[in-house]
Amino acid sequence: MLRSSLSGTFLLLLFFLSVVSCETKREKEVRVVSVTIEPQRYFAEKVGGEHFKVNVVVPAGQSPETYDPVPRQMMEIGRSAAYLQIGCIGFEQAWMENICANNPDLPVFDLSEGMDMIGGGKEDGHDDEDGNGHHHDGADPHIWSSIQGARIIAGNVLNAFVTLDEKNRSLYEENYTRLVVEIGATEDSIARLLRPVLSRAFIIYHPALTYFAEDFNLTQLCIETDGKEPSPAQLMELTDVARNHNARIVFVQQEFDTKNAEIIARETGCRLVRINPLAYDWPEEMIRIAKALSDE
Repeated sequence: MLRSSLSGTFLLLLFFLSVVSCETKREKEVRVVSVTIEPQRYFAEKVGGEHFKVNVVVPAGQSPETYDPVPRQMMEIGRSAAYLQIGCIGFEQAWMENICANNPDLPVFDLSEGMDMIGGGKEDGHDDEDGNGHHHDGADPHIWSSIQGARIIAGNVLNAFVTLDEKNRSLYEENYTRLVVEIGATEDSIARLLRPVLSRAFIIYHPALTYFAEDFNLTQLCIETDGKEPSPAQLMELTDVARNHNARIVFVQQEFDTKNAEIIARETGCRLVRINPLAYDWPEEMIRIAKALSDE
C-alpha cells in the first residue's frame, strides 16, 4: 500500500515537472521586442502572433515627441530580442543613440525603411526634398497614418521577425499576408467614406495626419508651428485660412493642449473632434477619422 502511494506521488511529481518544463520552454520561445508607440504593437502582434511579446516604451497618453523613459524601461529594452523603431520620431531621435550605446548587441530594425518621407513642414502638397532626392532631417515621422506607410511597416516587421526567427518564416508570412489584406480593406473603407466629401480641409493641433492627407487628397492645417504654440497673429491667420478652405473639423489629441483648437473651432464654426492617432487599433482609428470627416 505504501509502495503504491509512493509510486503515485512520484508519477504526480514527474507530471508536475514536465508541465513546468514545457511552460518554461514556451516562455523562452516567446521573445520580447520593444517598440516606440502603440500602433507599432498592432502591426507587430499581427505578424508575430504568439511568438513575440511586444513591449511599448511610450505609454498611452504620453507624447512620443518628448517622452523620456524611466530606468526600468531602459532595462526592459536591454532585455529585448530587438528594437523596432518607427523611424525618426522625437523619442527615437533623443534616445536611440543612448540605447544602442548601452546595448551594442541589440538588433535595431527601422520600420520606416523604404518609405518616401514627407518633409516636416508639408501641409499643402509641396515636398521637402533637396535636388538629389534626399530627405531633410525634419521629415514627418507619422508614417503609420498612411496606407502605404502601413504596408511598409508591415513588410519591415515581417523582415525583422524572419531575421530573428527564420524557422517560423512561413507562419510570419501567412500572418503578414492577412495583415496586408486588412490594410487594403481599411483603405477601401476610408476611400468610400471620403469620396463624397466636398470640404477637403481639416484643422489639427499637431501634424499627425500629414500622410493620411497625402493619401486621400486632403489639406491639413496645423495649429502648432515648428512644435510651438501659435502667436495671436498666427492664430488669426490660420482662422482665415480655415475659412477660405471651408474646413469643418478641428481634430484634437489627448497629448496636447486644446485651448487654441477650441478658439479656432469657436471662430470658424468648426466641429471639435477628439482623435487618437497613437491608438493601438490602427484600422479602427483610421476609419474613425474618416467618418468624422464624412459626418457619418
